[in-house]
Amino acid sequence: MNAIRIEESRAAKTPLPGGPNGRKNVDIWSLLLEGRAFIALIVLIIIFALLSDSFLTVNNLITMTKHVAYNAILALGMLFVILKGGIDLSVGSTVGLSGVVAGTLLQGWQLTLFDVVVYPPVWVVVAASLAVGTLVGFINGVLVTRFNVAPFIATLGMLYVARGAALLISNGTTYPRLAGSEELGNQGFLLIGGGRILGIPTAIWIMVVFALAAFFILRRTPFGRWVYATGGNERAAELSGVPVRKVKLRVYMISGFCAAVTGLIISSELTSAAPQLGETFELNAIAAVVIGGAALTGGRGNVRGVLIGAFVIGFLSDGLVLLGVSTFWQITIKGAVIILAVMLDQAQQRITRSKNAALAAADKQSSRQAPTGA
Repeated sequence: MNAIRIEESRAAKTPLPGGPNGRKNVDIWSLLLEGRAFIALIVLIIIFALLSDSFLTVNNLITMTKHVAYNAILALGMLFVILKGGIDLSVGSTVGLSGVVAGTLLQGWQLTLFDVVVYPPVWVVVAASLAVGTLVGFINGVLVTRFNVAPFIATLGMLYVARGAALLISNGTTYPRLAGSEELGNQGFLLIGGGRILGIPTAIWIMVVFALAAFFILRRTPFGRWVYATGGNERAAELSGVPVRKVKLRVYMISGFCAAVTGLIISSELTSAAPQLGETFELNAIAAVVIGGAALTGGRGNVRGVLIGAFVIGFLSDGLVLLGVSTFWQITIKGAVIILAVMLDQAQQRITRSKNAALAAADKQSSRQAPTGA
């Protein structure tokens, strides 16, 4: 009995790996890494506020938040895909395609067979553009689920297909003056991206609605739990009765839908639609999701992190423009931020694995001592 007490005393006095100070350091680093996106946002705001007097003005903050909304809506759709463990490289092209579809319909859709030009109302234009974006997502989902094409390859191919379709429809030209006319009954499109509600741009309100909807879906519905389960362990989710194929198909459709909304908002604000719209937007969306703490392997991420990541990307871009930094440097800095975000994510995963290993070792040691103590 005395031997048992002596052994327990030795075990109690034995420090954990790294000692008490090492454990505290690990916990502090873990907390800093988990809140890295928010810390980065605060640091950016402080730096740009010190360097520019106009950065924290009300008008500039509203303008920057409106720009953030474009990327945030796109990133929310990307979040669903990445949570599932996939990727969607076609969202930028979908942005351009949806804008071109809207521009084509607002400028008048010529029906050669009947020798007439149709000017549909704005709600039809919006519905058609959203349907096209969702269709692109559907095709991505079918390629991944039915034909077992790797998500990277499938969406990369659709990136070119959607961009090519936009160029073919528009013949490579831009559709200007999308305000419509009272005589044709197709006015109101400019309110989507250029309107204001209670003094706040419509794009910001749309971002808020989409963020709340994404949060509700991911946290309060079976589909949201299926997305996390599929991304965490697809085989285990399938054995548990999760309709994995349907989940994959739907997340790509959600991503395409969000991309179409972004295309409509930007085209509305610019009052024009160009087939080149949305180039490299997919990189901004992926960056926002990764900076927000989501794992590219799937199963980890949330709406709050995506919004913070979108604000980091948006405020960084607009802040650099405000300071007159060269476009070339802006691209370089943005790329460095993305690399740093991935490195910090890897560091967080290593700390998590080491903590889990330490807990497992402690549980194993206690289970071995339990029979002796009895």
